Order: sequence, then C-alpha cells, then structure tokens
Amino acid sequence: MKNGLESAYDYCQELTRREAKNFYYGIVLPPSDQRRAIYAAYAFARRCDDIVDEGLPIETASERLQEYRASLDSCLAGCPDGPAFEALRHAIDACRIPPGYFHELIDGVQMDLTVTRYASFDDLRRYCYLVASVVGLICIEVFGYRGAEKARSRAADLGVALQLTNILRDVREDAERGRIYIPQDDLAAFGYSEQELFAGKVTPAFKHMMVFQAERAQKYYESGRLLLPYLPRRARACVGAMAGIYRSILAEIQRDPSVVFERRVSISSSRKLALASRELVRSLAP
Repeated sequence: MKNGLESAYDYCQELTRREAKNFYYGIVLPPSDQRRAIYAAYAFARRCDDIVDEGLPIETASERLQEYRASLDSCLAGCPDGPAFEALRHAIDACRIPPGYFHELIDGVQMDLTVTRYASFDDLRRYCYLVASVVGLICIEVFGYRGAEKARSRAADLGVALQLTNILRDVREDAERGRIYIPQDDLAAFGYSEQELFAGKVTPAFKHMMVFQAERAQKYYESGRLLLPYLPRRARACVGAMAGIYRSILAEIQRDPSVVFERRVSISSSRKLALASRELVRSLAP
C-alpha cells in the first residue's frame, strides 16, 4: 500500500499526464525521482493558471491567488495542504529548488488578471520570464547543471521561446478573453489593428507580423538550445524533446499564419514520440 507521499506524487503525475499534452512527452525521459519533482512543479503551476482562466470576476480570482500564495507559504513553512503541496514540499527540499521561483510564478499569472496589452517586447519578455522561464529554471535545479549563470541564462531564453510559441498558437483563444499578447508597437509597425485581430482577419499585414514574431521566437530557441551541454545526458533529451515539440508547432504557424484562426495547432502523438526518441539518441551519443 502506498504511503501519503507516494500518493501525492501519483496525483501530480496524473494531473500532468491529463493536462500537459506537450510537456508530458518531454519529461518522461529523466530518472523517476526527477520526473516526480517536475510533476509536482507542474501541478503547482497548473493550478495557478486554472484560477486565472476559470472566468471568475477579477476580485474573486485575485482573492483565490492570494489564498494560493498563502498555501504556498504554509507549504514552505512545513505545513503542506493537500497532495500537490505535499509533493511540492518534498521536491523543493530534495532538489534544493529556490522557493522564490514559485512566488514568481504566481506574480506572472497574476498579471493576466489586470494586464491585457503589452506596449513593447521588453514588457512582454518580463511576463514570459515569470510564467515560463521560471519553470525552466525550476527544471534545471531538478536536473542539476554546470555553468551556473550561463546555464540559467540559456534556460530563461528557452522559456521565453516556449511562451512566445504559446502566444502565437493561442492568438484566437486569448482574443476571446480580451487579451492581446503581441506587443502593441509590433501591431502598429505592421499596420494590423486590434479590431482586425478580434475579427480574425488574415491580411498580408497579419501574415508578415506573425512571421516576424515567429522569427523572434526562433532566435530564442537557438539561444535556449545552448543550454543542453550544461545538463546531464538524460536531462538533455528531456529539454531537447520539449524544444523540438514546441518548435515544430512554431514552424507550422510560420508556414501558414492563418492556421491560428482556424484551429489549435498541435502535432501528433507519434511525432512527439519520434522527437523524444531522437533527442534521447542524441543525448547518449559521445
């Protein structure tokens, strides 16, 4: 019979398997103790997102996030409430993850309650750091790494790349929530209006703007992949698979930007498995 901690980790794994269609394929590759820690971190982040995306009034959602932050503080003080926090407390201790990363995640998600536009890419990059780069920084603490500042910088860049891909993929869904993540100065530079975006209009200006956004994300992928040599071999496979899956999504959008108004871009399970297998072979090569 499983003890409470094992059951807590099982809960986090099942939540990750169910909700993280792309993320899950990458994190099956590291050793089991590392996988469990990442499942716990994902479960924490998932609940943050759910609070904001449930469609609650802003005041209610803000109160829920404050309660969640208080639960995090209790967890860090050694009094976890529920299976997700029980697993997280153990993972933080076992992997020596800086607790501040989890507060930064809440800070980033909280921005979605009040910030619906970003004036410039510098503003957007800060948001990407909080909601995505921080996840990458948590992961490398779990994996272990060398190179300290260089590794953390590359991990942060990869997180930005992944979040920029999410932003381009989810243009229509975000617009339905009244959010536009593409920087306002880019909309103006390409002559594409918010009204056109909300209407789902595919114009030459829209296509050029989306290609520009994708090219920017590709540069962050190029920088982010330089993280791999700083990681243990199996961790390289995990990170490489994750980058490959999301980069494939980005490539499809880059080929035909209009697809984001037609459907949620994804790649098949067989393609994900192929990418994961390829990265595993690469990581084991001399």
